[in-house]
Amino acid sequence: MKTLDLKNLIKFNPDKLTREMLDDKPEMRIALMCLEPGQKLTPHKAPMRLLMYVVEGKGTFTVGEELIEADEKTCIPCDPMVEHGFNADKGERLVVMAVVTPVD
Repeated sequence: MKTLDLKNLIKFNPDKLTREMLDDKPEMRIALMCLEPGQKLTPHKAPMRLLMYVVEGKGTFTVGEELIEADEKTCIPCDPMVEHGFNADKGERLVVMAVVTPVD
């Protein structure tokens, strides 16, 4: 069994968000994204189910037409083909773990 020690996987880049694929299987993908203050993941759509989990920091999440302010230990689910994205708040780093599963 694989264990993910997130605290040792967190890495920031001052020029752009970092994205590391932690697990990539047909039934589930897990990615870790680290953002410096002001960096963002531009809203986009995907044909999969998604759970965004805030590991550290604070950010603003877009899910459809809704803006959600979230901080550590917040989970934000997103249905397939719903626009989603997020940005690190001013003065705050943001670490998000995204878990993606295919639609049946």
